Amino acid sequence: MSKNFEASKTTGVHHQLSRLAGEWEGITKTWFEPDKLADESPIRGTMRLILDGRFILHEYKGSLSDKPFEGIAIYGYHLDLKKFQCSWIDSFHNGTAIMFSEGKKGTTDFTMVGSYAYVTPEIEQHWGWRTNIEIISDDEVMITAYNISPEGQDDKATETVYKRVI
Repeated sequence: MSKNFEASKTTGVHHQLSRLAGEWEGITKTWFEPDKLADESPIRGTMRLILDGRFILHEYKGSLSDKPFEGIAIYGYHLDLKKFQCSWIDSFHNGTAIMFSEGKKGTTDFTMVGSYAYVTPEIEQHWGWRTNIEIISDDEVMITAYNISPEGQDDKATETVYKRVI
Protein backbone atom coordinates (compact mmCIF):
# COMPACT_ATOMS: atom_id res chain seq x y z
CA MET A 1 0.00 0.00 0.00
CA SER A 2 1.33 3.41 -0.90
CA LYS A 3 2.41 5.97 1.66
CA ASN A 4 0.09 8.47 -0.05
CA PHE A 5 -2.92 6.22 0.53
CA GLU A 6 -1.96 5.58 4.16
CA ALA A 7 -1.64 9.34 4.71
CA SER A 8 -4.96 9.93 2.96
CA LYS A 9 -6.65 7.40 5.26
CA THR A 10 -5.22 9.11 8.32
CA THR A 11 -5.66 12.81 7.57
CA GLY A 12 -6.67 13.23 3.92
CA VAL A 13 -9.57 12.70 1.57
CA HIS A 14 -9.99 9.01 2.40
CA HIS A 15 -10.33 9.99 6.04
CA GLN A 16 -13.14 12.35 4.96
CA LEU A 17 -14.82 9.47 3.10
CA SER A 18 -14.60 7.31 6.22
CA ARG A 19 -16.73 9.88 8.06
CA LEU A 20 -19.67 8.75 5.90
CA ALA A 21 -19.60 5.19 7.28
CA GLY A 22 -22.71 4.35 9.29
CA GLU A 23 -26.46 3.89 9.23
CA TRP A 24 -28.49 6.88 8.04
CA GLU A 25 -32.13 7.94 7.86
CA GLY A 26 -33.59 11.02 6.29
CA ILE A 27 -35.83 12.64 3.75
CA THR A 28 -35.37 12.79 -0.01
CA LYS A 29 -36.99 15.54 -2.03
CA THR A 30 -37.42 15.08 -5.80
CA TRP A 31 -38.04 17.60 -8.56
CA PHE A 32 -38.97 16.72 -12.16
CA GLU A 33 -39.46 20.37 -13.11
CA PRO A 34 -37.48 23.37 -11.88
CA ASP A 35 -38.76 24.77 -8.60
CA LYS A 36 -41.74 22.35 -8.51
CA LEU A 37 -41.34 19.78 -5.72
CA ALA A 38 -42.73 16.45 -6.92
CA ASP A 39 -42.16 14.25 -3.87
CA GLU A 40 -40.80 14.22 -0.33
CA SER A 41 -40.29 10.76 1.20
CA PRO A 42 -38.31 8.96 3.90
CA ILE A 43 -35.09 7.17 2.96
CA ARG A 44 -32.74 4.84 4.78
CA GLY A 45 -29.13 4.23 3.83
CA THR A 46 -26.06 2.33 4.89
CA MET A 47 -22.56 3.48 4.04
CA ARG A 48 -19.55 1.28 4.71
CA LEU A 49 -15.90 1.30 3.86
CA ILE A 50 -14.78 -1.36 1.38
CA LEU A 51 -11.41 -2.55 0.08
CA ASP A 52 -9.42 -1.37 3.10
CA GLY A 53 -10.94 2.11 3.02
CA ARG A 54 -10.32 2.82 -0.66
CA PHE A 55 -14.03 3.29 -1.33
CA ILE A 56 -17.31 3.73 0.46
CA LEU A 57 -20.35 1.67 -0.56
CA HIS A 58 -23.69 3.47 -0.19
CA GLU A 59 -26.81 1.28 -0.28
CA TYR A 60 -30.19 2.91 0.18
CA LYS A 61 -33.93 2.27 0.05
CA GLY A 62 -36.74 4.75 -0.19
CA SER A 63 -39.89 5.53 -2.09
CA LEU A 64 -41.00 7.95 -4.74
CA SER A 65 -44.72 8.70 -5.05
CA ASP A 66 -45.37 5.73 -2.76
CA LYS A 67 -43.42 3.33 -5.03
CA PRO A 68 -40.35 1.68 -3.49
CA PHE A 69 -36.89 2.10 -5.01
CA GLU A 70 -33.37 1.17 -4.02
CA GLY A 71 -29.88 2.03 -5.14
CA ILE A 72 -26.17 1.53 -4.75
CA ALA A 73 -23.32 3.98 -5.20
CA ILE A 74 -19.59 3.53 -4.77
CA TYR A 75 -17.67 6.71 -3.96
CA GLY A 76 -13.91 7.07 -4.05
CA TYR A 77 -11.03 9.43 -4.54
CA HIS A 78 -8.43 8.67 -7.21
CA LEU A 79 -5.18 9.82 -5.60
CA ASP A 80 -3.15 9.91 -8.84
CA LEU A 81 -5.80 11.85 -10.79
CA LYS A 82 -6.73 13.90 -7.72
CA LYS A 83 -10.47 13.61 -8.30
CA PHE A 84 -13.56 12.11 -6.73
CA GLN A 85 -15.25 9.31 -8.67
CA CYS A 86 -18.57 7.52 -8.36
CA SER A 87 -20.46 4.68 -9.97
CA TRP A 88 -24.21 4.67 -9.36
CA ILE A 89 -27.21 2.48 -10.08
CA ASP A 90 -30.75 2.54 -8.81
CA SER A 91 -34.14 1.11 -9.62
CA PHE A 92 -35.81 4.43 -10.44
CA HIS A 93 -33.47 6.95 -12.06
CA ASN A 94 -31.07 4.73 -13.98
CA GLY A 95 -33.17 2.00 -15.59
CA THR A 96 -30.57 -0.58 -16.65
CA ALA A 97 -27.69 1.91 -16.94
CA ILE A 98 -24.65 2.46 -14.74
CA MET A 99 -23.67 6.09 -14.32
CA PHE A 100 -20.01 6.95 -13.85
CA SER A 101 -19.18 10.41 -12.53
CA GLU A 102 -15.96 12.30 -11.84
CA GLY A 103 -14.98 15.48 -10.06
CA LYS A 104 -12.60 18.17 -11.22
CA LYS A 105 -8.92 17.44 -10.94
CA GLY A 106 -7.18 18.87 -7.91
CA THR A 107 -10.28 19.77 -5.94
CA THR A 108 -11.38 18.32 -2.61
CA ASP A 109 -14.95 19.47 -3.23
CA PHE A 110 -17.03 16.26 -3.13
CA THR A 111 -18.79 17.02 -6.44
CA MET A 112 -18.93 14.68 -9.42
CA VAL A 113 -20.49 15.02 -12.88
CA GLY A 114 -21.74 12.16 -15.04
CA SER A 115 -24.20 11.75 -17.87
CA TYR A 116 -27.17 9.66 -18.91
CA ALA A 117 -29.29 9.17 -22.00
CA TYR A 118 -33.02 9.86 -22.19
CA VAL A 119 -34.23 7.55 -24.95
CA THR A 120 -37.68 7.02 -26.49
CA PRO A 121 -38.57 5.60 -29.92
CA GLU A 122 -38.56 9.19 -31.22
CA ILE A 123 -35.64 10.81 -29.39
CA GLU A 124 -32.23 10.28 -27.85
CA GLN A 125 -31.05 13.08 -25.57
CA HIS A 126 -27.89 13.14 -23.47
CA TRP A 127 -28.17 14.86 -20.12
CA GLY A 128 -25.66 15.60 -17.40
CA TRP A 129 -26.02 14.70 -13.72
CA ARG A 130 -24.05 16.49 -11.00
CA THR A 131 -23.87 15.03 -7.52
CA ASN A 132 -22.63 16.97 -4.50
CA ILE A 133 -22.06 15.39 -1.10
CA GLU A 134 -21.72 17.73 1.84
CA ILE A 135 -20.66 16.45 5.25
CA ILE A 136 -22.44 18.98 7.43
CA SER A 137 -21.29 17.27 10.64
CA ASP A 138 -20.40 13.77 11.82
CA ASP A 139 -24.14 13.17 12.21
CA GLU A 140 -25.60 14.93 9.16
CA VAL A 141 -24.95 14.58 5.43
CA MET A 142 -26.65 16.22 2.47
CA ILE A 143 -26.55 14.63 -0.98
CA THR A 144 -27.84 16.91 -3.73
CA ALA A 145 -28.11 16.01 -7.41
CA TYR A 146 -28.77 18.29 -10.37
CA ASN A 147 -30.01 17.52 -13.87
CA ILE A 148 -28.04 19.29 -16.59
CA SER A 149 -30.11 19.65 -19.77
CA PRO A 150 -28.58 19.09 -23.23
CA GLU A 151 -28.53 22.90 -23.49
CA GLY A 152 -26.57 23.22 -20.23
CA GLN A 153 -29.39 24.31 -17.87
CA ASP A 154 -28.66 23.07 -14.34
CA ASP A 155 -31.67 22.30 -12.06
CA LYS A 156 -31.99 20.57 -8.70
CA ALA A 157 -33.32 17.00 -9.13
CA THR A 158 -32.94 15.38 -5.70
CA GLU A 159 -31.88 16.37 -2.22
CA THR A 160 -31.34 13.85 0.56
CA VAL A 161 -30.68 15.04 4.08
CA TYR A 162 -29.44 12.17 6.21
CA LYS A 163 -29.15 12.02 10.00
CA ARG A 164 -26.93 9.37 11.53
CA VAL A 165 -28.75 6.51 13.22
CA ILE A 166 -25.61 4.49 14.15
